[in-house]
Amino acid sequence: MTETTQNSAADKFRLVVAAALVVAGIAGYYWLAAESALLRVLSVIAGIAAGAVVALTSELGKQFVAFGRESLAEVKKVVWPTRKETMQTTAAVFAFVVVMAVFLWASDKTLEWVLYDLILGWKRT
Repeated sequence: MTETTQNSAADKFRLVVAAALVVAGIAGYYWLAAESALLRVLSVIAGIAAGAVVALTSELGKQFVAFGRESLAEVKKVVWPTRKETMQTTAAVFAFVVVMAVFLWASDKTLEWVLYDLILGWKRT
């Protein structure tokens, strides 16, 4: 077997073990039904934590950590709007919503008048 095949098989094994640890933590929650809620929750947390540690040792886990670091670096590059810019944009959105609401109301009432009063002759009392 080649090295990549061995690594791939080892990574799959690690991921299976990680999933088994998470399932074991969840199973522990039900197995410890007579115990305190804190102990039961700690069982789930321990299973998830152990599964995460094992999963992060795989190649896929290492790629995930690298992706997370790169994402944080990109977030730091973002130029966030100032409070003034945010308030101005919010005001513009609200103004647009009000204008569209009035336009749609006027359109609806106009179509209602044309269809019911003029065309169909259904006068409302």
